[in-house]
Amino acid sequence: MKISKIALVLMLSISIISCSSDDDNNTEDLTGQKGQLVLKFDNGVGDQDFIFGTSYNKSNGESYKLDQLKYIISNVSLLDSEGNTFEYPTEDNVFLVDEANGNNAGEIWITLDNVDAADYTSISFGVGIDQERYLRGADGQGDFLQIAQDAGMLWSWATGFRFVRLDGVFSSDTVTDQALNIHMGSVGTSLDNYREVTLPFPNSVLVRPSMTPEVHVKTDIATIFDGPTPVNFMDGYDQVHTDPIETPIIANNMMEMFEVHHVHNN
Repeated sequence: MKISKIALVLMLSISIISCSSDDDNNTEDLTGQKGQLVLKFDNGVGDQDFIFGTSYNKSNGESYKLDQLKYIISNVSLLDSEGNTFEYPTEDNVFLVDEANGNNAGEIWITLDNVDAADYTSISFGVGIDQERYLRGADGQGDFLQIAQDAGMLWSWATGFRFVRLDGVFSSDTVTDQALNIHMGSVGTSLDNYREVTLPFPNSVLVRPSMTPEVHVKTDIATIFDGPTPVNFMDGYDQVHTDPIETPIIANNMMEMFEVHHVHNN
């Protein structure tokens, strides 16, 4: 009887090992496969939804209301679980996130086509336009030049792109509804305010021919003013354009405003 029990245990052990070995050998081969990935940018202020014309308070007691909110992202790349990086094609790798184009949920969707099928663990992208792209000249910007011009995201070409545009009014304990214009960008090649951020995914993003994952990127607009270096409108940060001291502070604060809130593998 004991011998039969021992034999049964051995048979079960061999079966489990065999199944485990089969599973290891049946790892999904994604070579050459492609899929889509959707980035959903959702602008907010702290834990509040962003709404045009709504008054939001800053940490120093100032408040602001915006009627324009838009920014540029570029150079999107993805890191997979095997340590490989997928870089979206350079010619198409620049996008305008314009709050005015949001859907009913307040989300601005960017669809990436022909992404290598893989299990991705993080995303990287630039805020603005890097020097390499700018040095291609106006003729080298493709369709995005017209998009930027139409959106008011371009100064004269010698100056270049606005990376972020916030227009509205601000109030303090001494003034009410004064003009607010944050138009931060690089200034030709003399001042480079392009920055890059890397965001981990809370769970793997599974790009497959039959699946289109959605990555929900939450942005906290308050960070632009109350980020690592808080700024006061009354100290001159109500009008930010090409100043070599003010614009890098806004650029560095913007690096901290992005977070991947959740992922849907659909």
